[in-house]
Amino acid sequence: MTGLAAPAASVDGPTRSTSGGGFRADIEGLRAVAIGLVLLYHADVPFLPGGYVGVDMFFVVSGYLITGLLVREVERTGRVSLARFYARRAKRLLPASALVLVVSALLMWATASVVQWRAFGHDIVAAALYVVNWRMADRSVDYLAEGTGASPVQHFWSLAVEEQFYLVWPLVLVLVALVARRYGLRVRPLMGVGLALIVVPSFVWALSTSGSPSGFFVTTTRLWELGVGALVAVAGAVALPRAVARMTGIVGLTLVVGSAVLLDHTTPWPGAWTLLPVLGTAAVIFAGTSHERGAPRVLQLPAVVWIGGLSYSLYLWHWPLLVAAENVAGELSVIERLVVVAVSVVPAWLSLRFVENPVRFSGRLAGSNPVTLGLGAGLTAVGVIAGLLLAAAVPNAPTGSAAAGAAALVSKGGAITPPQAVAQGAVTPSAALATDDVPAPYRDGCEVAMDEVELELCVYGDPQGSKTMVLAGDSKALQWFTPLESIARENGWRLVLATKSACGFAGAVRPGADGAPYTLCGTYNEALLAELLEVRPDAVITSQVHDTAYDATGELTEDAMTEGLTSYWSQLEESGTDVIALLDNPQPHDVPVGGSEVYMCVAEFPDQLDRCAFSSPERATSGGSGAQVAAAAEVEDADVVDMNDLVCNEDVCPAVIGGVLVYRQGSHLTDSYVRSMTPVLEERLLPFVENR
Repeated sequence: MTGLAAPAASVDGPTRSTSGGGFRADIEGLRAVAIGLVLLYHADVPFLPGGYVGVDMFFVVSGYLITGLLVREVERTGRVSLARFYARRAKRLLPASALVLVVSALLMWATASVVQWRAFGHDIVAAALYVVNWRMADRSVDYLAEGTGASPVQHFWSLAVEEQFYLVWPLVLVLVALVARRYGLRVRPLMGVGLALIVVPSFVWALSTSGSPSGFFVTTTRLWELGVGALVAVAGAVALPRAVARMTGIVGLTLVVGSAVLLDHTTPWPGAWTLLPVLGTAAVIFAGTSHERGAPRVLQLPAVVWIGGLSYSLYLWHWPLLVAAENVAGELSVIERLVVVAVSVVPAWLSLRFVENPVRFSGRLAGSNPVTLGLGAGLTAVGVIAGLLLAAAVPNAPTGSAAAGAAALVSKGGAITPPQAVAQGAVTPSAALATDDVPAPYRDGCEVAMDEVELELCVYGDPQGSKTMVLAGDSKALQWFTPLESIARENGWRLVLATKSACGFAGAVRPGADGAPYTLCGTYNEALLAELLEVRPDAVITSQVHDTAYDATGELTEDAMTEGLTSYWSQLEESGTDVIALLDNPQPHDVPVGGSEVYMCVAEFPDQLDRCAFSSPERATSGGSGAQVAAAAEVEDADVVDMNDLVCNEDVCPAVIGGVLVYRQGSHLTDSYVRSMTPVLEERLLPFVENR
């Protein structure tokens, strides 16, 4: 979990008690605490490493307020007007969010690299449609998305979770109202049962996926937090002595603030620890509901209440401004981030004053649900169009379809000439489209995602081929698919793809994206090894990026990875399956733009490609190659194929060779460049296969 959390501010009119009472200053104060924690967390202040709990506070507050409105409507009329409910949401949410989405698109067009426009544009579309949390969940387990950068609208994920909840919850209440009216039952107990059917499974699911990258974003792990707030609303006011109510409120606020101070990014989230801010927030709300002076007084101070009223606008504006500032100035200090956060108060107040409130309190809209819903649809379309325009702004730069790539390095006599950059002319693919230049199995859905373990074996080449070759490993193995598939078809081989994201094929455990042991990789590899030992293919071709794994003491060492590779390779060789290791290619480093993202540098300096080259490491031991070479030395008959002399010379690794961009995201080679190496790969691979 990184700085992705942002509050899903409750946005449904004046803050009132569930009993139908007046303005709840204490809940506005809770909103202020929640937005304050998130803003300080995003400013990277060191004393609030758990400031992300602000999002959980907002979920509880929102569940309480919206359910309170619905409960009162059911009790008053015996029904729920879905049109009025969604119209109310639309006129409160969409004017400001549409404005922010348009501004975010303009900011990214002006400040972000062109290579990010397409991804960010699609993020804006997903945010406008309130599904961006699922897009973020997919990206969190997408190994190839690591270089995408912080999205200007990733903070919309929590608002998307909230709106997805409110697509379902009012429908449940309609059913509750019908059952209550038909059988003469009390509404609130029935609502409690309905909520329990949502809260309990969601909490169990959150516990089961706690700490997984995608579990942070998905709706199923967050419904219970909204449900807890809803349960407080359904329970209604319970008369408590003032002293008891005040103590309840103080304990609740202490739990919230304490969790922000004591928890950090290593805490599995959402999970058991999430109970602290959730129950703490619920306790503060309950205290204020049960006694008019039960909530902590600090929450009712005028300045705190004012900030709470501005929380939704602050939530919308602060993050895209932070992203734009870092695009312009690079990594910001804590003080600089605090300044940007403080500046975000200005557009937040202006949008509240001149956009949100005029629409929210419009008399015409209040009297016509169809007009309001129509306006909402139009504003949603505005956000979608803004995102599509940003994505479409990526220039369709001319590409050299006849670019030679690695073929430019091969002389007529067959010798390899040292790689040299081409400093002018069209580049294939264009840097702006580099992230799309991937092998076909990504589009075919044939790579197993990081959070999945089921074997996904896809057959390519000649399905009835005389030999069966298996390509196994992580995305660094998959990058060789295109030439291997071509070689397999040419030679009448059956090529079986068995790759899993970020999971090298070895009997060893390495860290996952969250820093914890990547146990799902081990589970997958055990199943794959068993399958291979049973079917006994002619050869397994493998590669990987990681060169270390956990040893018996819990330390990450190359020896542990070497032992893991040796174990699997030995078993395969003993079963009659040959192992061919394709050495990992060098890892980019010290690239002046994007750090390790060569394609971003090429987009920035298309006429100075030498600036985007990086010094060549020891090619035989770069990335995962060191462990591969060591394992091959231990396993008799294991073979090694090294293609890195077509990627780097002894001194430098160029960004472009023979008119073809060499690297896409991270250390992955573009499919175009790998394809250009097909003849050399076939020449080096065939002797090992034909000698079987």
